[in-house]
Amino acid sequence: MVRILHDLLLRRPVFLRRTPVRKKLQNQLTRVCSRVYKNTGGRILGYAMNTHKTFRHGQILRLVSDRRIANQEELRRSLAAQKLRVTQATLSRDLQELRLIKTQEGYKPATALPEDSAPLPPLARALGEFLLDIRPAENLLVLKTPPSGAQPLAAAVDGAKFTEIAGTIAGDDTVLIITPNRKSRKSLQEKIEALVK
Repeated sequence: MVRILHDLLLRRPVFLRRTPVRKKLQNQLTRVCSRVYKNTGGRILGYAMNTHKTFRHGQILRLVSDRRIANQEELRRSLAAQKLRVTQATLSRDLQELRLIKTQEGYKPATALPEDSAPLPPLARALGEFLLDIRPAENLLVLKTPPSGAQPLAAAVDGAKFTEIAGTIAGDDTVLIITPNRKSRKSLQEKIEALVK
């Protein structure tokens, strides 16, 4: 109620044309409003923000389910057309909170994705998809891939956290795995070959 009166005073109602009276009332109401707001511990504003966020989440889910949304910019424009202005950072957080994943068909809920009956470990999947050849050289192991296949394969090798690996370097079509000695290189090679079979 106090907030409504405060807002009305800012619009200069007809009955308060005289500036000194209006200014005095406005100052008093501003003090009262700030005290009321402080006593709520920010709950009023938090509730309004939560409601807006919930509405925005609903609109995002509706847009994603109604049509193909290829990227965040397209989604941001669609929301702006509905008078919902959001920054890229907010939109990114919303997509993460809603567990929406970018697919070839656009954004989809993570639960709507088809699941493999027995998913392969990330390294086995990456080896099956990218590995063309394995070449040993002293304490080094060279993995050949198609063009642009070295980065994802190297990331999968690093993610496997083999104890034999001292370091991994990836180019465009080659992954160089460095091991401390020949024995550890041979052990690592056997593990990788077992995953390929």
